[in-house]
Amino acid sequence: MPFDRRTFLRTSAIAGGALLVPAALAGPAHAASPQFAHGVASGDPLPDNVLLWTRVTPTPDATPGSGAGPTVELRWEVATDPGFGNVVAAGTTTTGPERDHTVKVAAGGLRPGTEYHYRFTFDGVRSPAGRTRTAPATGAEVARLRLGLVSCSNWQAGYFSAYRHLAARSDLDGVLHVGDYLYEYPVGGYGARGVTVRPHEPATEILGLADYRRRHAQYKSDPDLQALHRAAPWFITWDDHEYANDTWSGGAENHQPDEGPWAARKAAAHQAYFEWMPVRMGPEGRIYRRFRWGRLAELSLLDLRTYRSKQTTPSSGDPGDPSRTITGDPQMAWLTSGLSETDARWKLVGNSVMITPISLSNIESRFLEALGELIGLPVGSVAANADAWDGYTADRRELLGHLDDNKVRNTVFLTGDIHSSWAADIPLDRSSYWWNRNSAATEFVTTSVTSDNIDDILRVAPRTVSPIAETALRARNWHLGYVELDSHGYSVVDVSPERVQVDWYYLNDRLSPTSGVRYGTSMATADGSQRVRTVDGPVG
Repeated sequence: MPFDRRTFLRTSAIAGGALLVPAALAGPAHAASPQFAHGVASGDPLPDNVLLWTRVTPTPDATPGSGAGPTVELRWEVATDPGFGNVVAAGTTTTGPERDHTVKVAAGGLRPGTEYHYRFTFDGVRSPAGRTRTAPATGAEVARLRLGLVSCSNWQAGYFSAYRHLAARSDLDGVLHVGDYLYEYPVGGYGARGVTVRPHEPATEILGLADYRRRHAQYKSDPDLQALHRAAPWFITWDDHEYANDTWSGGAENHQPDEGPWAARKAAAHQAYFEWMPVRMGPEGRIYRRFRWGRLAELSLLDLRTYRSKQTTPSSGDPGDPSRTITGDPQMAWLTSGLSETDARWKLVGNSVMITPISLSNIESRFLEALGELIGLPVGSVAANADAWDGYTADRRELLGHLDDNKVRNTVFLTGDIHSSWAADIPLDRSSYWWNRNSAATEFVTTSVTSDNIDDILRVAPRTVSPIAETALRARNWHLGYVELDSHGYSVVDVSPERVQVDWYYLNDRLSPTSGVRYGTSMATADGSQRVRTVDGPVG
């Protein structure tokens, strides 16, 4: 049966200590002025254009979500040097309470494949400066793309040290966040083994526009998150907690009738997201979109919440019913045509929930419930928490069949959501994979920045009992190359013409604001192979 995540986590208790090592620092501190308390950010880079973001507080009463404060004008600048001696683009823009005093500017007329620096000015006060870069020209031969990969950053469950360590790197072309950038729960609703490390603001579950605006503001007050936004442009899509747990097209598990109409809550979350995030919005609020990195790679970012059918339960239906969808028909057509028509060598897919099929037939019950809670894996014929592609198998068959029929090679899914680390071949047919090794694509899953893992749900010390489940999973699922169920952290994705490599890094202690980080492992898929393999060490 499905697990009630909130009820379970509220009953958990924190346990265990962790080793600490010195942490890398993300450069000099940037003390934000009161006017720019939420930092700056950039995102969705194109060859000649990048999106710039900030939020200004023009008067003390113009706090996030207040609806108060005047309409004001800001100046923005883009330069080729950190001292802003060579400003190549500049302009002015206005903002006011109708958009919560957020600012989004599409800075155009830029050169492809170039690093830039940007800042905003209001009433003589300058924002912190950010660093960004444009994408290479569409037809350019590119030697490398390197991305930070992150997911599931729960404020109440710990500190964002993963962001700090990524911000300390000077080699990233961008950051890919594949969902659960923030969480909707009230104080105490979802912490670290049931313990609230940092309380949410507002203290209640967020329901209306002012609530969502205040929650976005709280997350963007974090210094490590601000540092990573300053360091590189972001590619971002949402999962469920930007709205509510287990969101589908007509509602969510964490939305009850006494909380008002779902349509109103969804509209509020949607508006606040586009105000506060450096993302471009397509027609009718569409967020699924695509980016090129020369001839090396094309990145398709999916939206697996807006159009999906309701998740199945043991009594509500078959996850393989062809009438059910996780993408919706228009997005599926967009995805399949894009993957088969592009001339990019690597087809990267920013994917919020796991697509690899998994069997749990030999897993002990204690792991079964915990895995079903996090991942939505199938138990019998129905998923325990059918929130991943395992709950929408007709769509998965259509997508993988398209890749196979059209001989599309080098499709790599980059995924989050499940608070654990995985690397896998994605078989056309899991039952026959053990002998024919017929793989349509590969998937790399990053762990959570802070959200509870399997050891947290089981309330045991890290790396004490989870290796039993990891061994059992790999024994039953031959297409799995790597499983690690306990650690928090981030991944680095390195793309070259020869291979895509992913390195996992794990925090020593998510409860410490100065946590160190340790290298975990590296996996790669070679050009044309459709298979994952272990490699000797990280890219850098």
